Amino acid sequence: MAPVKVFGPAISVVNIDFKALEHKSPEHLKRNPFGQMPAFQDGDLLLLESRAIGRYILRKYKTKANLPREGNLSEATMVDIGIEMERHQYYRVISPIVYGCLFNPVLDGVPTNQKVVDDSLEKLKKVLEVYEARLSQNTYLGGDFLSFADLSYFPFTYLFHGDTVRIAIRQVPSCEGMVGWARGEALHQEGHRWHCSPPEGISRSFN
Repeated sequence: MAPVKVFGPAISVVNIDFKALEHKSPEHLKRNPFGQMPAFQDGDLLLLESRAIGRYILRKYKTKANLPREGNLSEATMVDIGIEMERHQYYRVISPIVYGCLFNPVLDGVPTNQKVVDDSLEKLKKVLEVYEARLSQNTYLGGDFLSFADLSYFPFTYLFHGDTVRIAIRQVPSCEGMVGWARGEALHQEGHRWHCSPPEGISRSFN
C-alpha cells in the first residue's frame, strides 16, 4: 500500500479492530470477502489485494516517475516479474518473521516461535542471494529505473530495518540499497520530502 502514501490522493482510512473481529463483519466482507486486509474503495469500485490496489493507484494517478513503466512492454514486464518475485519468493520467507516477531505477539499475544523465525531467516538469506546476483547487474529490479517492483518490497522490510532481517540484508550489498532507499528515491522523484529517517547504513539523502 506504499503507493497510497506516496502518490495517491487524500484518502479516508477506516481502522479495523482485529480483536473485535471487525474484519469478519458483514460490512467488511462486502469489501473483502476473505475477511482480510487491505480493502480499497474508490466510488463504486471495491478492490482487494495490496499489489492490485497499488497498480490501480499508480495507473489512475499517473506520475512523472511512471513506476509501472507502462508504455514500454519489456520494461513493464520486468516490473511484473519483480512484483511476482516479491509475492512468491520474498514474501513467502519474510512473512513468518514479521508475523512471528511483531504481529502475532502484539495483536494476538502469541509468543514468538524462535525456531520458525530462525528457519525463515536462513531461507531469506538464500533468497537474497538470488536477488544479489540480479542486482549486481542492474541498479533496480527491473533494470536501470526505479519502479513499483522496488517499492513493493518496502513495507515488510522497513518494519525490521534495525532487526534480524536488516542484518541478513546487510550481508547482501545490492539488496541493502534496493530495499532501504526505494521509497526515498520514489519520493525524491516526485518532489516530496522523506518524512522518516532512512534506514541506517543508507548514504543517499533525498531531503
